[in-house]
Amino acid sequence: MKLREAKIFFFTELQNIIEPRELEAMWRVITDDVLHMDPVDVLMRAEGDVPPFFVSRLKVIVQRLAAGEPLQYVLGSARFHGHTFKVTPAVLIPRPETEQLVDMIVDRHPASDLRVLDAGTGSGCIAIALTRAMHFPEVTAFDISPAALDVARENATALKARVRFVEADMLALGHSLPGPWHIIVSNPPYVCESERHAMERHVLDYEPAQALFVPDDNPLKFYKALARHGQHTLAPGGAMYLEVNSRFATDVARLLTDLRYADATVVNDYVGNPRFVTATLPD
Repeated sequence: MKLREAKIFFFTELQNIIEPRELEAMWRVITDDVLHMDPVDVLMRAEGDVPPFFVSRLKVIVQRLAAGEPLQYVLGSARFHGHTFKVTPAVLIPRPETEQLVDMIVDRHPASDLRVLDAGTGSGCIAIALTRAMHFPEVTAFDISPAALDVARENATALKARVRFVEADMLALGHSLPGPWHIIVSNPPYVCESERHAMERHVLDYEPAQALFVPDDNPLKFYKALARHGQHTLAPGGAMYLEVNSRFATDVARLLTDLRYADATVVNDYVGNPRFVTATLPD
């Protein structure tokens, strides 16, 4: 089979399920991941034969995509902040907007040897990206899920990132993880149960619900718990960085202000949605 023919097969099998623009993006990822070919290579070698293993792999990929499985789970990896992370259904797939959260921290904290706590680490993408981008940080990351922590540890090893991983419940931290922390960062569950109907099938069917959803009657429960923990574990002048549901960005900022944090600010993501809240603990 020619590479051009393989692409025709891929598009023909999935064109009634997935939008053409998304198929193009998927094809670039697949050829890069499986064949290690960049877009120029793909164009130049369109009439070249593909190895038999690629044909077999492509058929499996098509079957799984047709069933609604996210491409990142099919391939077992996702790109985040310039690195490739292992992902399994035990962890959320890292989102591009979360890269902005990492960039914000790196840009605002050029000092070295800062102590960072990543709450609800999942795949470890935030903790590991910060470890790789900051100047000699001391990063600790926790999650309630042992399976997620296994994935995070594998990623840290693969990417040569020194991160201390701890199993802990964000809602019951007590006096654990005492710090003092210069930075606390979190992308906790924030999708309300009532928002399920608006979500894509591939998210609902495959990504871990524990890492996504919060009850409608208590949507800020993780932010409340983490903000209270930060009151006695952040160093004076320490900073809190949170990814939030755009519906509740103002509420999260108000919560932090009510808990005596200073400079609680809502920050929009690159497409203009209120996506992050930052604040500092007064000196």
